[in-house]
This record gives sequence, structure tokens and C-alpha cells, in this order.
Amino acid sequence: MAAPTPPRIPPPVPAVPLDGTDLAILSALASDGRLTNATLAAQVGVAESTCIHRVRRLRQSGVIAGFHAELDLTMLGYPLQAVIKVRLGSHNREHVHSFHQTLRSIPGVITAFHVAGEDDYLLHVAVVSPEALRDLVLEHVTVHPAVRHTETHLVFEVMQGRGVLRD
Repeated sequence: MAAPTPPRIPPPVPAVPLDGTDLAILSALASDGRLTNATLAAQVGVAESTCIHRVRRLRQSGVIAGFHAELDLTMLGYPLQAVIKVRLGSHNREHVHSFHQTLRSIPGVITAFHVAGEDDYLLHVAVVSPEALRDLVLEHVTVHPAVRHTETHLVFEVMQGRGVLRD
């Protein structure tokens, strides 16, 4: 009998060294990703050429993963948000991978968190109505063979946190 294959452990990701200027740039962009380079450079107190070089380096290193617009879901016609807790009945790799693929195709899923604890996933969703929420859960989530239990929590209000870089 062959020895069991040890679990795959991803290699450590090297940290990108950041100085105070990098952190100031990141903080300013986290608050307003539409800042022009000239405005950003003035805010952090560096030359425009230095600023653009640093932003480029932060993007190439992956520290800045992208720039996104914050959308008002109600204005887009999705006034109902919820967090759906999902518990799997099986945690074998195939079921987890299959559930990940399913999550990517479910309309209305804003963010999916794979978490530790009693539940396995937290899904932040936005839908047009209570009926659409029911349909999302029944037709897209609970039908997956690995799903054992769901619990849905309505979102009354979304508040942005302080973040990790803001003073």
C-alpha cells in the first residue's frame, strides 16, 4: 500500500516592502481611486514622476489588485441584500471545487467568502425582491449536492469600515 500523499501547502507569498510613501499612496487611492497622478503626488508630497513610478510598482507587485467603482445596488434595481450562510455536508476537494464553480455562475452573488467555523461559506447577494432571494437560494444554492444547510440573513444597512490603511 502506497503512503498517503501529504496535503498541498501553498508556498509562502513574500511580503512586498512598503514605506510611508507607499502607504500614503495606497490610503489615498483606497479613499478615491480616481485621483489623478498630479493630485495624488501633491497629497502624498512627492514628485509626479516618483508617484507614477510607485503606483506602477504597486500594481505590478500585486499590492494594488485593481480599481473598482462602488455601485449603489438600489439605484441599479437590486434593493434587497442578504448574507447567506452555507454549510457543506462533504468537504472533499471535488465537492468544494464544484461548489466554487457554482458560486461563480450564480446571478446576484456579490462576494463569496470561504470561511472556517460552523459554516463554510458566507455569500453576500443582491436581488430585486424577496421572491428572487428565495429563488436564488432554492434554485442555485441548495440544489448543489454538497450543500447540507443554508441560513439567510437580510441586510438592513451596509456600512464601510475604517479599512487597514486609514488613519
